[in-house]
Amino acid sequence: MRAAMLNTALSLMMLTIIALVLGAIYLLRKGGMTKQAMLMLFLAMVPGINIGIWTLPDESGKAPVDQTAK
Repeated sequence: MRAAMLNTALSLMMLTIIALVLGAIYLLRKGGMTKQAMLMLFLAMVPGINIGIWTLPDESGKAPVDQTAK
């Protein structure tokens, strides 16, 4: 149950990243709201780094997301 909830949270974070990046691209192309678009891109990096921390394996080859199922 715990692993399924974590997978759901990671998936929602990925969808959030996609929405933020697409929104930032739209704002940059529209023009005039460069500051907000850059803030959206910076905000998209935060969950991206979090996903990386949870899914990339450590020295032993095990990812933290795999260890939560135990």
